[in-house]
Amino acid sequence: MTRLHVFADEAGNFDFRRADNVSRYFVVCTVVMPSCEAANHLLELKRRLAWEQQPLGDYFHATADAQAIRDAVFAELIRHDFTVQATILDKWKAAPQTRTTDATFYQYGWFYHFLYGLRTPLRQADEVHVTAASIGTKKGQAVFTEAVRKVVKQLAGKQRMRTSFWPCQSDPCLQLTDYCTWAIQRKWERADTRAYDIIADRITYEYDTFRKGTTLYY
Repeated sequence: MTRLHVFADEAGNFDFRRADNVSRYFVVCTVVMPSCEAANHLLELKRRLAWEQQPLGDYFHATADAQAIRDAVFAELIRHDFTVQATILDKWKAAPQTRTTDATFYQYGWFYHFLYGLRTPLRQADEVHVTAASIGTKKGQAVFTEAVRKVVKQLAGKQRMRTSFWPCQSDPCLQLTDYCTWAIQRKWERADTRAYDIIADRITYEYDTFRKGTTLYY
């Protein structure tokens, strides 16, 4: 049986107003892998960087890592076999009914991401393991976890599917996904494509869900 590993992360926040440090875009991103061998290599990289006394954190996290660490991680991750899918939601164009609660907006993004972004790769597998980076508090995480599980259950075809929700620091493949998500977010939020260009040939889906919208709601 063929099993695909889907690692998922998000970028942006659920703050629907214009202000400093409030994202315009909410990004749902997945990395699809036929195997998780990249995890071992990223751990080896971390040990090597530690030996070289590089400025490491507890785990690879693109936002917090020094540029030298980012360069090393990107150089390692592109050696591996994976594809990237991203669904972009412009929060300025998000109609009120799509964001009645944070969980509603979260589920909205996941639904369209699974429906269109993952449709092709999921058809290639008999089994799919979806591992999403956990977010927020335990109480909040339970709400988001249920939102994702509803989407997976609704859109699952003949494949056997499992869902897991783990802290990013617990799995190097989630850290790889964090890097890809960060690169895509930088492109959309800041028009900075330095990191994006490194992974551009791995991106099989990148879609602005509200691209045709003309109404700005705030």
